[in-house]
Amino acid sequence: MKSPRVFSCVSQMFVQRLMLWLGLFTLCFFLGGMLLSVSLKAQSLTWLGTLGGDGSWAHGVSADGSVVVGFAKNASGNWRAFRWTSATGMKDLGTLGGDLSSAYGVSADGNVVVGWANNESGQGHAFRWTSATGMEDLGSFGGDESLAYGVSADGSVVVGEAKNAFGWVRAFRWTATTGMENLGTLIGGGNSWANDVSADGSVVVGTVENAFGWVRAFRWTATTGMKDLGTLTGEGWSYANSVSADGSVVVGWANHASGQDHAFRWTAATGMQDLGTIGGESSRALGVSADGSVVVGWAGNESGQGRAFRWTSATGMQDLNEVFINLLQDGSELLSATDISPEGRFIVGLGYNARTGRTEAFLLDTEQASSAGEEPISSFLLSIFPQPVVGNGTVRFRLTEPSTVVLELVDLTGRKIVLAEGWYADGVHYVELPVLSAGIYFCRFRAGTVVEVEPILMW
Repeated sequence: MKSPRVFSCVSQMFVQRLMLWLGLFTLCFFLGGMLLSVSLKAQSLTWLGTLGGDGSWAHGVSADGSVVVGFAKNASGNWRAFRWTSATGMKDLGTLGGDLSSAYGVSADGNVVVGWANNESGQGHAFRWTSATGMEDLGSFGGDESLAYGVSADGSVVVGEAKNAFGWVRAFRWTATTGMENLGTLIGGGNSWANDVSADGSVVVGTVENAFGWVRAFRWTATTGMKDLGTLTGEGWSYANSVSADGSVVVGWANHASGQDHAFRWTAATGMQDLGTIGGESSRALGVSADGSVVVGWAGNESGQGRAFRWTSATGMQDLNEVFINLLQDGSELLSATDISPEGRFIVGLGYNARTGRTEAFLLDTEQASSAGEEPISSFLLSIFPQPVVGNGTVRFRLTEPSTVVLELVDLTGRKIVLAEGWYADGVHYVELPVLSAGIYFCRFRAGTVVEVEPILMW
């Protein structure tokens, strides 16, 4: 026979459970509505969060937009390389034994990540990561530092920079067969840095010091070696940051006649083309689509504010904050676009998330066409764990297509807290619950015409 104390606890739990489900029934009856999706053609903006710290930055995106890599602060305030998917959220890729790491490039299928991490001695080394191997140290040219920036479509070729035994920095091209290959410099030049590689790994672009001490954009192949791409003015500096899939289009920035940086797009036929600005003085091209027709990057506006841009020959340079203003109604801002998927659909970078008050990595889906007509959305879109919630809990919701989402927390008096609101990509998303007083609450989820409610028991 149970003791009175145990019986009292069980009775209390029974009453709480009863109240929970009665409240749920009442609220669900009130909310009602058919669980239907509305066909639409829309864009979506997903904020990727952090690793427990106060910031993150996305630097690479897979071909289908399902994987994003970059770096984010953890709870200790250290920057760490991350790999994000809608299913897993942001995952820390670790280090080579030290405290810090950053991810800069990802293969087309999202399975190979490259970047930089420090070891036990505090030295930063280039790494190549897969889920099978973990973080692999790519070494150096005898010096104490190296860094990987780019990777081929299949993940087999990695490019970046490494120090030699004399302290000079050299652009490298790495494969499992050859190891780290020194790409050299221009005649009489000094340091060199490789920033990106073509889809098949045959063309490398980056920056190199010439004999006069200027840094110049370069394009390298095994046949031609390192070639200076020049500047916008015939003198000064230039930087190559990204290259198209076939290696024929190079983008970056170079000095303008005004003395400021201007984004450029280079081909052998046109030479270096000035892409202009969005009203400010400076711009930098950071990423390019597979066919070279779409360029993304950073530019200053008339007010001197940094803004993410997208350029095509048809539209010129566009401020993404203006093009996708419907996704930024809460006061959020897109500050810099660092990469674009091969087909030009997905853009990643750095933005200001007004909801969290942080600078965060973002994933922008520039267009999503859904199926026509109305069709049922499967149930179980919303879940809360753990149940009951003790301290911190998490809300998980799944979207079968991009949609406007409103996620609210409602208590038994009808008071509401908005947990999330805005456009979200299809897939699984996670939202942390605030710490609340013990009691019964309801989590109300709305996506388009879909409404779901789940009870939450706070201990």
